[in-house]
Amino acid sequence: MRVCVATTVHHPEDARITHRQIRALLDAGHEVTFVAPFTHCNVTPSQGIRAVDVPRAVGLHRSRALRASSSALRRASRDADLLLVHDIELLLTLPRRRPPTVWDVHEDTIAALDTKSYLPGPLRGVLPPLIRAIESRAERRLHLILAEEAYRARFPGPHPVVPNHTYVPPTPPPPPGDSRVVYVGHISAARGAAEMIEVARRLRPYGIRLDLIGPADAAVRPMLRDAQREGVLDWFGYVPNRHALRMAEGALAGLSLLHDLPNYRQSTPTKIIEYMARGIPVVTTPLPNAASLVGRVDCGTIVPFGEAGPDAGAVTDPASESASDTVTDAVVRAVLRLRDDPNRRAAMGTRGYVEALNHYHWPAVAGEFVALLERWAEAPGPAPRPGSTRPRITGTRPAGAYR
Repeated sequence: MRVCVATTVHHPEDARITHRQIRALLDAGHEVTFVAPFTHCNVTPSQGIRAVDVPRAVGLHRSRALRASSSALRRASRDADLLLVHDIELLLTLPRRRPPTVWDVHEDTIAALDTKSYLPGPLRGVLPPLIRAIESRAERRLHLILAEEAYRARFPGPHPVVPNHTYVPPTPPPPPGDSRVVYVGHISAARGAAEMIEVARRLRPYGIRLDLIGPADAAVRPMLRDAQREGVLDWFGYVPNRHALRMAEGALAGLSLLHDLPNYRQSTPTKIIEYMARGIPVVTTPLPNAASLVGRVDCGTIVPFGEAGPDAGAVTDPASESASDTVTDAVVRAVLRLRDDPNRRAAMGTRGYVEALNHYHWPAVAGEFVALLERWAEAPGPAPRPGSTRPRITGTRPAGAYR
């Protein structure tokens, strides 16, 4: 099978696209053409794929990327058996003559508007009905796969969920140390950038440093650079996912301080699963799925979103910190408790690792993902009309799409 995979928004080394889906296709013996912003992201294409370079769609500056992607998709999909796109924007540039086409729905696009600080006010009112129209048209004409069970509510038809799991090492990782806290993933204000800088500042006198591993929104880069110059933290910028997770191993705790926003409420942040897979105790804000997982497995600590309020007060899990704390108070105390209790942090790390290995290991579902695409490629035609079945790639609990 020849598959054309395309994105202009995501990094060419995106974990879900490249290290899970494309890797699964290549391992199954299929050919992959990858349309992605290689030059913009300074990425050398991996061996084994046919790479097509396009500009990256960033912020409000997307017209050039969309024009280029329209031409690139037309050429790259000409001899493909299946086209797999990862951005809602690419739905506007699909060639008229194309193979069976799949849209991988990574996020709740309308809910995500709250996190797009670059959007001017007037656009925030115009975009939701436009997005709903694009999604409705896509459901009628394309195959859809969803990264979250919660996304089913946005679409009347049945669509399979391909969970955003991770690779779990076959042997237990090293136990948590006592001098380093980590964050892996994209850094933004909504993902707790300011809070993490304050946490790093307050942990520094205790000899505990914070490692931030991931790219950052333009709005928070100055504060990150200032904190790094002060020696408050180490910010490594973008690191490919497989290397970033190896860097995280042995940390005292992994942070996930996402704010209480609609885009995050129905998801389990993927970074939590990744920390668990590497035997790292988790410190997370009380997003429902995140709090449920961490509390059930007892693999970390749940902290309030910020100042005491309705959401913080609703946290009753025994793993939680006091709702009267600010998030930085609670995180600092949680980290110091872990530092002072090596048996507790080792037990949390072990429980998280076992849970991830048993229920969130990507290879356990990779074969089903490939088989799904093979079925669609072999039966060209319109996507199924809405029906009564609600398929899902099974064998694991659902995880989130956010990093």
